[in-house]
Amino acid sequence: MDVTYSAVTYIVLALTVLYILNVLRNWTTITAKNFPPGPRCLPLIGNLHIIDLEEPQHTLTKLSKIYGSVFSIQMVMKKIVVLAGYETVKDALVNHAEEFGERARTPIFQTIEKGMGIIFSHGDTWKVMRRFTFASARAFGMGKSSIEDKVFEECDHLTQSFESFKGKPFDNTMILNAAFANIILAIFLGHRMEYEDPTFLRLINLTTEVFRHLGSPMALLYNFCPVLGFLPGSHKSVLNKAKELDALIKSIYVRHIQDLDKNDQRNFIDAFLLRQKEEDRNPQSYFHHESLTSVIRNVLSAGIETTTTTIRWVLLLMMKYPDIQEKVQEEITRVIGSAQPNYNHHTKMPFTNAVIHETLRFAVVAPLGLPHETTKDVNFKGYFIPKGTFIIPLLKSVLNDKTQFEDPEQFNPNHFLDSYGNFIKKAAFMPFSAGPRVCAGETLARMEIFIVFTTLLQKFTFRPPSGVTDVNINAEIGLSTTPLPHMICAIPRF
Repeated sequence: MDVTYSAVTYIVLALTVLYILNVLRNWTTITAKNFPPGPRCLPLIGNLHIIDLEEPQHTLTKLSKIYGSVFSIQMVMKKIVVLAGYETVKDALVNHAEEFGERARTPIFQTIEKGMGIIFSHGDTWKVMRRFTFASARAFGMGKSSIEDKVFEECDHLTQSFESFKGKPFDNTMILNAAFANIILAIFLGHRMEYEDPTFLRLINLTTEVFRHLGSPMALLYNFCPVLGFLPGSHKSVLNKAKELDALIKSIYVRHIQDLDKNDQRNFIDAFLLRQKEEDRNPQSYFHHESLTSVIRNVLSAGIETTTTTIRWVLLLMMKYPDIQEKVQEEITRVIGSAQPNYNHHTKMPFTNAVIHETLRFAVVAPLGLPHETTKDVNFKGYFIPKGTFIIPLLKSVLNDKTQFEDPEQFNPNHFLDSYGNFIKKAAFMPFSAGPRVCAGETLARMEIFIVFTTLLQKFTFRPPSGVTDVNINAEIGLSTTPLPHMICAIPRF
């Protein structure tokens, strides 16, 4: 009885605080004149009552049809401006990159990142870490033929794992997570890890669990109303998992400190630690252990999730559309034969390239993009948006824009082919976002996806398990859009 009374008391107190804050906000702030329109707000909760927290992109897409390509919503205390459609999102992120180029400050990411890393950092921290990470990653293989060699090596381990099931049904999620994690580790750690290694498996599980929980309804609610953080929910779980993941990452890279040699830099971690030594007397240095941990967590999370999810989608779609799968395999046989696929082949394989692009468009792996924030007051599309406004670039609305794609709700590789079968680029193809905050790993991800996909279809035909007559291509929605759990059969072709 006491426990129940205590819980009710906390909720009443929280609602009271919210009410007082809401009243104070209305007393002390005035909505900017000519602020983007949006649905009417209720006291305390704003527009929370009309937002589907499980699949917010669907609600936002519907609202864009009512209020236009620039509109606003209020999530409890937070005013948000949503940008919808290709022309509007491009105009903001590319043509007005300076005004819309900051990353939004969200409580859960501020707690995890503490302003560090390369995804949710700000100002000079972001610039310094992004520049150093790019330069060091390139020095250790990213963007060079040497990283392709690491992808080839991982493809060998991946195909061996698929072969081990001997055509029987299996879930490919963990195997793909391990493969793409190893490619990242090859750049940042200097070597791969065995799929069965307990430390490696824990690293992958924690990385994917943190990512999954970040997109949960409670985590979203916490971001818009941190005063409710005392309530139980996945927002607490994600913070605990993130701490455990950080401790594991540190335990891996601290071993490098003992045998660090400035004349023999073996990987990104060595380069970072040496830079840290050089700046150890600089109190303003960005190079310290917490920063290194954040960078590694960022690249692991982004590097595993997008690529794994894309390959899971494209293999699922090949099972759904076996005629498309057969056409891809015909092109592989004609262009590559039995040789190892490499990224240069993509220019000679328009249909395969179109299938990959259409998968990224159709699946919309990151439907909301990552939130931005205005760096200054801006007049945009006839509206006034104040400095510090939380911005959602609705990438789903870009990749499903009917003015850019003929039949956006359907999976159709012809969206990227002309009448002669030649591949055509589409400006509205923005699965990795656009502007200064575009995904830092886009080039690597494109290469990985092409090589892994073509290698797998060169060696296997993918079919649903016996008895499955209709392949389900519905999705699980969170921070990313993933296929529902499913089993696949990898049938060796030769």
